Amino acid sequence: MRWCWLLLGAVLASPAWAGELPPVKLGLVIPMAGEAGRIGQSMRQAAELAVADWTEKLGRKVQLVLGDDQFDPKQAVAVAEKLIQDGVWGVVGHFYSSSSIPASSVYYQAGIPMVTATSTHPWLTAQGFDNVFRVSGRDDQHALAAAEFILSRLRARRIAVVSDRTEYGRTLADTLIRTVERRAGRRIVVAVEEIAQGDKDFSGVVARLKTREPDVVYFGGIFREGGYLVRQMRQAGMKAAFVSGDGVLDPEFVKIAGEEAASGTYLTFAPDPRLLPAAGPFIQRFEARYGPIGPYVLYTYDAMGMLMRAIQIAKPSTNSKEELRKVLKVMHTMEYDGTLGRLRWDKNGDLATSPYVVYVTRKGGSLQGWFEQLTGISPTRNRTRPAKR
Repeated sequence: MRWCWLLLGAVLASPAWAGELPPVKLGLVIPMAGEAGRIGQSMRQAAELAVADWTEKLGRKVQLVLGDDQFDPKQAVAVAEKLIQDGVWGVVGHFYSSSSIPASSVYYQAGIPMVTATSTHPWLTAQGFDNVFRVSGRDDQHALAAAEFILSRLRARRIAVVSDRTEYGRTLADTLIRTVERRAGRRIVVAVEEIAQGDKDFSGVVARLKTREPDVVYFGGIFREGGYLVRQMRQAGMKAAFVSGDGVLDPEFVKIAGEEAASGTYLTFAPDPRLLPAAGPFIQRFEARYGPIGPYVLYTYDAMGMLMRAIQIAKPSTNSKEELRKVLKVMHTMEYDGTLGRLRWDKNGDLATSPYVVYVTRKGGSLQGWFEQLTGISPTRNRTRPAKR
């Protein structure tokens, strides 16, 4: 079967509720098989805890309707249509942007609120659909965080930019160029190069970069090419700081580059969850029940919580398109205090503030043993205030 479904009563309703109000059904689209299945399992566990926490507040039974689109855009549409047929009031998903984008059109036509915990492509929220939100950042926001760091912290005057020709890599590179040129002038970007995914020899690119004498090399791409690039830069005697995004933040990057070349590189990523003051109690509760948190546990928990908080405020009587408009209206104006801190959204459904911070690569780092958060929230300051009700 291309997809599988499981209707899950997340919390047992009290007898007084039985027969009084229909359950609030919430869709959750996650990977449930293969290597990604472990990630999906932790996301499901986070959703179950969110439902358990919010059911009493809502005063009615909440059910999860699970789906798996197997990272197939066509299957994503079929899953979305099935969720609508099953009567969901909102959806948390899908996992990849390539599935979330086509599915979002289906939800939009039905007026179903959609919150993704993981999809980061800018186009998802740039389509003009007022039902789409995310609790993660966007790909281009990595470059915004990097530009701020490069200009304010590294005080670079000469920046070279390299991308891997993929949509992800070009989005990062183009955004970085626009941002630094707008803030510091066009002359600050002294070189723009492209490489191809799968290549390992970047000696020609490195030679050209070296002649431009950059203070910083910014790379839009993933860990394989990033590892080979920084290794060959150091072998050529280039001392420029190396800055990149989440596609490079992987222990394999260190393995490919070598510890000496990789050390001291800067990478943008979501904050270390253990440094988020609001996340501590939930992490303790989750790990006591399920073990170590997965990479998207906090995002799934907050996505579900945001959706149920909006339902609590809007008090829709049914999941009709007209009633769910009340929920969407609340979602566009609300602030939500979750495990990730205080969240609010702009008119497109994106987080109003970029969620990304900068990590430095060093052995023994708290994240994956190699990456240490360098900027952003510390555990002793910027504690979350109560949300406005």
